[in-house]
This record gives sequence, structure tokens and C-alpha cells, in this order.
Amino acid sequence: MMESQKYAIVDLETTGHSPANGDRMIQIAVVIMKDWEIERNFTKFIHPGKAIPSFIQDLTHITDEDVKDALPFEAHADYIYELLSDCVFVAHNADFDLSFLQAEFKRAGLPKWQGKKMDTVELAKILFPMSLSFKLGDLAADLNIELANAHRADDDARATAELFKRCWKELLNLPQLTLEQMHKRSFRLKSNLSQLFFEALQIKRQHVTVNEHVHYYRNFAICNGRNMHKNTSEMIAYPQTIEEKIALMTKALPNFEERPAQFEMMDTIWQALHDQQECVIEASTGIGKTAGYLLPAILYARAVNKKIAISTYTSYLQEQLVEEELPKIEKILGMKVNLCVLKGMQHYIDLDRFEQCMAYADGSYDDTFTILQILVWLTKTETGVLSELNVSGGGQLFLEKIRKIPNDKSSRGFDFYEQALKNSAFADCIVTNHAMVLSDLVRQTPIFTQIDGLVIDEAHQFIQAAMQQDEVVFSYTQWKYIFGQIGTMEDTALFQQFCHAAKKKQRVPMQNLQRLDAQFIRLQRTFDETIQRAIQKMQHQVKGKQAGSKCSLFLEDVSLAKESFSQVSKQTQQWLDLATGITQAFENNIEQLDNNDIYVLSEWQYWIREVKIKIAEWEEIFLSPQDGNSVWIEFNVRSVPGSLHVFKKPVNVTPIIEQVLAPLRQQASIVWTSGTLTVPGNERFVTRQLGISDAVEVMKLQAPPAYYAGAKAFIVTDMPDIQHVSQEEYIEAVAHAITRTVRMTEGRCFVLFTAQDMLRKTVELIQDSELLDDYMIFAQGVTGGSRMRILKSFQKFSHAVLFGTNSFWEGVDVPGDALASVIVVRLPFSSPEEPVFKARAKHLTAQGLNSFTELSLPEAIMRFKQGFGRLIRSSQDKGAFIVLDRRITSKSYGKEFIKALPPIDVRKLQLPELLKELNDWQK
Repeated sequence: MMESQKYAIVDLETTGHSPANGDRMIQIAVVIMKDWEIERNFTKFIHPGKAIPSFIQDLTHITDEDVKDALPFEAHADYIYELLSDCVFVAHNADFDLSFLQAEFKRAGLPKWQGKKMDTVELAKILFPMSLSFKLGDLAADLNIELANAHRADDDARATAELFKRCWKELLNLPQLTLEQMHKRSFRLKSNLSQLFFEALQIKRQHVTVNEHVHYYRNFAICNGRNMHKNTSEMIAYPQTIEEKIALMTKALPNFEERPAQFEMMDTIWQALHDQQECVIEASTGIGKTAGYLLPAILYARAVNKKIAISTYTSYLQEQLVEEELPKIEKILGMKVNLCVLKGMQHYIDLDRFEQCMAYADGSYDDTFTILQILVWLTKTETGVLSELNVSGGGQLFLEKIRKIPNDKSSRGFDFYEQALKNSAFADCIVTNHAMVLSDLVRQTPIFTQIDGLVIDEAHQFIQAAMQQDEVVFSYTQWKYIFGQIGTMEDTALFQQFCHAAKKKQRVPMQNLQRLDAQFIRLQRTFDETIQRAIQKMQHQVKGKQAGSKCSLFLEDVSLAKESFSQVSKQTQQWLDLATGITQAFENNIEQLDNNDIYVLSEWQYWIREVKIKIAEWEEIFLSPQDGNSVWIEFNVRSVPGSLHVFKKPVNVTPIIEQVLAPLRQQASIVWTSGTLTVPGNERFVTRQLGISDAVEVMKLQAPPAYYAGAKAFIVTDMPDIQHVSQEEYIEAVAHAITRTVRMTEGRCFVLFTAQDMLRKTVELIQDSELLDDYMIFAQGVTGGSRMRILKSFQKFSHAVLFGTNSFWEGVDVPGDALASVIVVRLPFSSPEEPVFKARAKHLTAQGLNSFTELSLPEAIMRFKQGFGRLIRSSQDKGAFIVLDRRITSKSYGKEFIKALPPIDVRKLQLPELLKELNDWQK
């Protein structure tokens, strides 16, 4: 019998990332595991021979004091080297730990360690493909693995060992077919996981089990999913009185806090649903808005045996609804709720496409890795929604190929989208998004004609969603990417493969393929010439702009000749006609095609569809009338044509929204709710854009003053006036105020900007000054990664500052001690040069209205309210809201901003006084 494999699970803490630049180890831990049980632990502090940087001390809580009596690495090198012999090296991000260790062995005069390695990051990404993050701390939290002190080698190594063991159990739970498919592809991985997959497969083959949660879809296994049936369990009456509500809530939630505003919201929605009326509720943070609409909506749906739809803007809120809020409601009601999440078709996987891509993928690491993630995900997902997957950038490109496409041939087997539609027929409650509701108008079979009520949460974002719904974008790089994917007869791209398949058995005459090739070359030439002429005119318009700066121009101001744009359209149509004719010749004898030819044909049809989409966008932007739309060009002076984009957006979305909701208003109740729906002095700013009648009252529900007891607002009065000093001088003052404030509050600070340029310059100045070198600085557009990734990184450090612009003004939750202050650098007015804003302002001026009071000011106040909303997310939160823009006191409109804040103490102070106040408050 084969001897059991031994694993050495290793974690290091170091002074930095590069041994070549003098970084050294400060702690090492090794856990030896055999037969999936821990045999021994080794852990030691290591003297690095240098001071430990402060940010490393903040991250690891290992100080110079901790290592002062420790021995250098050389003293332990022989023992560690011996410990690792005959083991597979395992680590979370094995490349880093192993290469650092090899460098230390070399310094100690030892030969390079030889052996296999396994990376638990790579393994966890495959086996837990729906995890939001693959950092050790986040995985430990998700999987209930104990990790008391993250970034301490001993605790991290133990947690990594437990994660490794959990991954092994996860492998053994997979169906045999899935393991076979995974093992076949695992040799392309970066670490030696194929050995692990093979061992799991051997065990699976010896103990054949039937996994009740999966069924087989030709070449892979998929989760059976959840087919809904109408729930016929007993009814629960709506709790009419306060006493009934409290009794219902406390039965399920022992720590329930009575919130009168929440009860008022519930009653209003219950009544509106019954009377089929429209209602608008502004529900501030702290009143329990989500439960406030979910409970009456679900009880009403059950009472009348009808459906309610709930629409949100962000996926984050959708997930929160299903994973956090719904279980609470089910607990309160003591019954299961039939809830169905419904998204647009393109959100779902096309299993037939996936099967083809799996069979003929190009074998690149990204494609292979993404296929492995999907194979595992398919055994777990009940929805088939691709956004559940956490894949790399290259993985995203693969996902684009396997999305369901409208008007595609119906699936030959199981279909997640069809299942979601079936489930929606039985659901009490459909959870969807604004885009899905807005596109119901153009859907062949409307989905929302059978509902009795629609709750629109994040209602102010319905305007943004309507704009995006009707947005059309031209991207130069996207066109060039498609051209590159198709290629010519001479290229090693798709067309060459297509020609090869077509030549077999003379399916298509050679001259037809040559004509198609010549037409494609003509089309590319015409496209390039047209873009080149447009760029020359644009560059003439922005003469004198420095290299690297971003420019935007309205299309109407560039006076481009339509003829050349028509030529591109004509040439594309001619290519499409030829390509479609040739494709039909293929389809006529499809039974004679082998699997490889079917895949090539499928890829070919996919790219023809992409070209059709692109030419429709081209004609919409460059050749259609622009009534009621704003069309503008954006590019970077240094990188044209690569940076070239053209956008077309509607200026006024009210008619679009009214058209979509008109049929619903006839038959159902519409409930609009959001934390921010009004601004002082312009109560109807949002509701009018949403097409809501002025006769519908806006109900404003505020959390009790005690909820905001931990908040204070400070206005700094001795900042320079932004309109009377240079930008450099203002940035210097801002950087000074930020560094002093951050040091006083010891970090945990959001700094909100309105422009990326000012953010970047401020961050650069602070970094050059070295005044915040003890702090971790995260900056949107400067630090790499998505908004959520930056936020998660920020939350890991107590001494951290996050610099954000536009998207950080709202929709970001940082509860509790993770946030001590929010600094508003400038009042969040839109830039007058921002194209959509400029077009909307022009539209208002043409109607004889004041664009500042009707658009600029109310939009800025809305963002300001949302910025404050980042600070207090629960009644236990404490924080300072600091405004550096003195226009809030010097301009007549400033008081409107202050009025928009909840009832909190607002102090006007000079910077030295503010710092003293913060110091006293901290203590």
C-alpha cells in the first residue's frame, strides 16, 4: 500500500516583500500534517537584523520588542530544511512563502529546497468559487475556521492547515464526473494540485456514491436546483396594532428594538398595496427599511395569492435581501417564503455554450482555471447566475462567451434562465433589479404584467438605471478586439479555422471565402481611415491640452462628416451578408460536421452576433437623430485611438420611466423607497424625475435623535477659498488638514473628493511629505483593485485612510469601529464640464429654468446626505463628519447642506480648534 503523503503547511511574517531589497523574516510557523491530522507544530520569532516597519507592526502586531531576543534565521535553517524534507510544501500564496524561504536558505548557505508545492489560494479559488475574497482571513470567516490573530505566522499556518483539510473534504464531496473533468485539466495549474485531484478521484472510484443534489448534463454534473411550488401553508394575519407587531417580532428576535418609524412604514405599505396606490417613503438609516417593506409585502402576497416584485439597484442589496433579511422574515413568520431572484437573460450561463467551450478551449491558464471553477460551481449553484463566480480578469473574458444570448436557439437540455422564469410563476415575491424592470417594455413576453405590487428600493437610482439602460457606447478597442478575434485567411485566428472546416467536403466554394476575406480587409481599412479622420478633427479642437489629460467633446461640436460613418456601416453590412450566406451553407449539412467543426461554427456565429451588435451601436451613435440625447467623445490626449470612447445618453429619462410604469400603474401598487429621496428646498427633485405625480405625498421617516448621538459635524472655517487660490495652494491646505486630522483620530478615515485629479494630487503630496508613513493609504484610481476590494483592505488595518471619489459617496457600509471620521474635501457639485450634467443643464436653461437651483444644487445635497450616511450605520457608531469646503458657510446655499443633515451638533471651528476638539473627544 502506498505510504501516506506528508504535508508541510508553512506561513511566514516578513518586513516586506523582497529579500533581494533587504527584507527579512520575523516569524515562521510550520504545521506537519499526515493522514489529514496534525503531527507536529514548529513556530519561532526570527530576528530580522533591522527595525520592523510600522505598517508591518500594525498588520502583524509583531513589534521590535517581540523579536529582540530572537535568533537570526541561520540558527534555525538546518532544522527547518530537514523538517520540510519528504513533504509537499503547502502555503496560502505558496509562491511568496517558498521563494522567500529559498532566499533565506541560500543566505544560510543551504542548497535550494527540492519538492512539490500546493497553493491553498489556487485550491480555494477552484473549490469555493463563490467566495467574495480568497484572503486567508476572509476564507476562515466564511468557513468558520478559527483564526484569532490574522497575520501571525502560528495562527495563519494552523488556519491554512484547516483550510487545506476543508478543501480535501470538499473534493471528496464532488461527483466523480466533475473530479474526472478537473483532473484532466489540472496539469496546467501553477501548483501540483493534480496529485490531490487524482487521490480524491481514486477514493471516489472505490466508493461510488450517488450525489442526490446533482444530475448529469452530458459532460458535467449540475445542481438539481430548486423548483418551486405554490406554498399553501396557513395564513398569518397582518399585525395591525403596535402590540401585535411587537409580539410577532420579539417571538423570533429576542433582542428586537421597537422602532416606531419602521411600524409606520409597514402600515403605509400594507395600506398602499391594499388600495393599489402609489407611495413614496424616504427612510433614513436606522429605521430598518428592508424589513419595513419585506414583511407587509410578503404578508400581502400570501393574503391575496398574488405576486409582489422587489427591485433594487445594486447586486449587493439583492444578496443582502436573500441571504440576510429573508431568513429573519421567515423566522418572524415561522414559514418558508417562496422568493425568486430574477435577472436579465445575459446574467445566466448557457450550458450548451459552456460544453462547447470546455471541449475546445484554447488551453490557456485563465481558461483552464475558469473551467475548473465553473465545474465546481455548477454542482452548487441553484441560480446559474454567472455573477456568483469570483473569477480573474481573464476569467471574465471566458464568462462573456458562455452567457445566454437573446434570440439564441433554445437549449437542448436544462436551462437556468427558463427555470428562474418558471419559479417566478410560483413565487410570492420576485427579487429583481431596476434594469430588469426597465427592459420589460421591450421584452417579447413581459414578466411584470402578473404582479400586484412593485417595491422599488434605492429608488433615487432608478433614474441612473434608466440612463444606463438607454446608454449606447462606442469603444475603439472593442471593435479592434473583435476584428482581431475574427482575423483573415492569413492570420491564425477564427476565420482561418472556419476556412479549414469549410474546405472539408467542399462545403463552401473557395471563391466565396476569398470574397468574404477581401470584404473584411476592406471593412477594416475603411474603419481605420474613418477613425483617423475623426481623431485629426478632435485633436484640432483640443490643441494645447497637455499629454495624458482626459478630454471630452460633444459630437455636434466636432463637425464630423456622416458619409465616412455611413461607409463603415455599408461595408459592415456587406460583410455580414456574405458571412451569413456562407454560415447557412454550413448549417444545411450540420449532421456531417464533427465536434470540432461544430465548435468552430458556434464561435463563428458568436462573433457574427457581436458584429451585428456593434454595427447597431455605431448607427445609433453616428447616424441616428440625436433628439433628446447627449452624445460626447472621451479620449486621452496621450493614447489615441486606444482611449477613444463615444457615449450616447438620454438627457431626460422621465418619459422612459413613465412609459415603462404606465401599464403597472393601471393594475398594481408602486412603492418607492430610499434613504435619500428629498433635498431641503426642493422636495420633489427626485420624484419629478421619476414621473411621480405631485399629488403623491413624500413620507419622511427619520431614526430617533438617539440613533445619531455618536455623530458630530465640524465645518473648518480657516481653509482657503477654493475660488480665490490656485489649485496647488488649495491642495496643500487640504493635505495639511487631512494629515493633522488623521493623526488625531488615529486613522479609520474616509476622505471624499469630487474629482479624481485632485484626489491623486493630494495623495501624492501626502505621500511625498511622509507625514502619514505610519498609515496604510488606499486611494480609488491609485491603489489597484475594485471598490469592494479597496474597502475590504481598508477594514483590515486600524491605522488606515481611504481616499474615494464619486462611487464612495454612497452604497458603502463600514459599520462600527472601522470608521472614525468622514472628511468632505469639496461640496459634491458635479463638474460643469461633465457631459451628461452639461447636457441636462442646457436642457433646463432652454426651458427657462435655473440649472443651478433645479439640478446642480439638489444633486450635490443628495450626495452630501449620502456621504454622511457612510458614517453612522448603527446606533452604537461614533464618528466625526468634517467639511473642509468653506462655501458651506460663505455662500447663501450653504445652509441647505446643513439642513440636509440629521439633528446633530454642527460646530464651526478653525483647524487648531477642531484638532483639540477631536483630541478631547477621542479621550
